[in-house]
Amino acid sequence: MDKFLYIAASGAKQDLVATSVRANNLANAQTNGFKAQLEQARAMPAFGEGLPSRVFSMTESPTNNYEGGAMITTDRPLDVAVQGDGWFSVQTPQGEEALTRNGNFNIAANGALQDASGNLVMGENGPLFLPVPLANVSIANDGTISARLQGAPENAVEEVGRLKLTKPANDAIKRREDGLFELKSGDIAAQDIGVQVRSGMLEGSNVNAVEEMVEMISLQRHYEMQVKLMRKADQLSMRGNQLLRIF
Repeated sequence: MDKFLYIAASGAKQDLVATSVRANNLANAQTNGFKAQLEQARAMPAFGEGLPSRVFSMTESPTNNYEGGAMITTDRPLDVAVQGDGWFSVQTPQGEEALTRNGNFNIAANGALQDASGNLVMGENGPLFLPVPLANVSIANDGTISARLQGAPENAVEEVGRLKLTKPANDAIKRREDGLFELKSGDIAAQDIGVQVRSGMLEGSNVNAVEEMVEMISLQRHYEMQVKLMRKADQLSMRGNQLLRIF
């Protein structure tokens, strides 16, 4: 009886874990550059004293969906989207370098180029600090940033920096708790001059809202089935105890 109850209870618990992954995907369906998390469940034997006669369910998120999201035209010079494979490099407030696909950039009062979360955007030689004030800012396909400096003639456009673009293999990166990505090895991703970007565009989330809703409904039905099994196990246990009282 305890096996019956244990299997049902562990299955119900993992259904809740899987639901939280799907719910997080849905919550980020409108987040620029978001990559959907994937989840899977598998049976795991429980090892301990005696024979391995117990099996429990385990839900895990082994990887992410790295397909590109829909391209959104904004015509804003500081909105940039990676074309194909590749990542922007940013520096978090803790000084760690991480990867993102969200190219919604802004220039702070001190000239620092920042992403939508306030992280510093990395250039070839560290965080990018642009000489402010600037005019006619543009970002080329290779990540080169050009602008007209204050007091310069209208046609005097100069190169003021270049984005650090990287292209690590998908199986070499992992999602961080803050939603950014990093190399599994802990190393800093090297610049890849072959990565191309497009200015005036943003990459949308690659979450399929309909698919996520369908999966959440399926998980809810599966959870309800596990709860019914737990109730049935309780009923069988009560009937067994009643039979013992007769004797």
